[in-house]
Amino acid sequence: MKSILKTTTAILIFVIGFGCSSKKEETKDTKEKTTTMTAKQILGNADYLAISYGGYRENSREIQPTIKELKEDLKILSAMGIRILRTYNVQPKLPHAANVLKAISELKKEDPKFEMYVMLGAWIDCLNAWTDKEPDHNIESPQNEGEIARAVALANQYPDIVKVIAVGNEAMVKWATSYFVQPSVILKWVNHLQNLKKKGELSKDLWITSSDDFSSWGGGDESYRVKDLEDLIKAVDYVSMHTYPYHYSHYAPDFWKIPEDEQNLSDQEKIDKAMLRALEKSKQLFKDVSDYVKSIDSTKKIHIGETGWATISSGHYGENGSRATDQYKQGLYYKHMREWTNKEGISCFYFEAFDEQWKDANNPLGSENHFGLINLKGEAKFPIWDLVDKGIFKGLMRNGKPITKTFNGDKAEMMKTVLVPNTDYPR
Repeated sequence: MKSILKTTTAILIFVIGFGCSSKKEETKDTKEKTTTMTAKQILGNADYLAISYGGYRENSREIQPTIKELKEDLKILSAMGIRILRTYNVQPKLPHAANVLKAISELKKEDPKFEMYVMLGAWIDCLNAWTDKEPDHNIESPQNEGEIARAVALANQYPDIVKVIAVGNEAMVKWATSYFVQPSVILKWVNHLQNLKKKGELSKDLWITSSDDFSSWGGGDESYRVKDLEDLIKAVDYVSMHTYPYHYSHYAPDFWKIPEDEQNLSDQEKIDKAMLRALEKSKQLFKDVSDYVKSIDSTKKIHIGETGWATISSGHYGENGSRATDQYKQGLYYKHMREWTNKEGISCFYFEAFDEQWKDANNPLGSENHFGLINLKGEAKFPIWDLVDKGIFKGLMRNGKPITKTFNGDKAEMMKTVLVPNTDYPR
């Protein structure tokens, strides 16, 4: 009897132990899925599509989106296959990024399978930026120190979500006359963050970059190619570059104009060819940046921190301008860029997820308000009509409305708004 009891006890201990072990393994596996994915693993991974995200719905950033509204957006983006978001600042009066992280954290607790990561932006300014005083581009704003400290705190609070810190947004490009700084300022803060990693005060797997215009990374005017930029290229974990053929259709339109050998094509063919040239423009600028960066550090990865296409413009890109603006062209550009970057292992933080009306609050038809893939009515624009057809948005709402198609899904109606690029554009 004692022998039987011993055997039974041993079996029970084994079963209980095995059950506990299995539970531990399951917990471990779940934990690993949500905490061990690193920037190195997700950047350039076609299963982890990236997008620039601002959840602002009103015409002022003073009206912050609620956690509930952010969760609505995050569920929509997750359904689209988006797994990495880019935010832009952590300023104390604008808790958007902190709230995005909180919303993601809550969604992960509600559903352990929910997966979303963040490239957290820290805004960098020069002295007197955004004031009535003359900006001093050689001296940084004293507010930068606090901005970096807040980014560090959030990265440590949410290490399972924050995978990249970007020091500055278009902070070195000289056309950003209100606030740009010299590369030495960006270098200072990148080195600071890298040192925190070395000291164990930030995760060693957290990647540090700066997200800036292609020219700021040496892909254009040679005046940018200074020693501090070389040191910055060596210091970042990867280069995050911006490319905007949409804007270049006004500022550098040679690629946009219809060449002589295409003049006899149909309007549809002219438009389609123009969008292929827009893709080639982005490819060329990527190569230009890559050539320069790799001449400094042959191991350095380059990803696209921003690119996009607006769908409405009352200014340079509308009927009497370059005529780059409409949903059909946005659709082609989005498709071309996703196909190219996914194939080449390049992360593309497409700009942007949703229309935001605060950017040009006094001009509702300003192009800056209309870069989103989804408009303020909760309508999916042409680039993602196919996702509506697939039913991925079923049960999801924004502002109390289901996600439907613009133009009621009538492509013929949409095409009436599409114009051939303005070959006679004077610029």
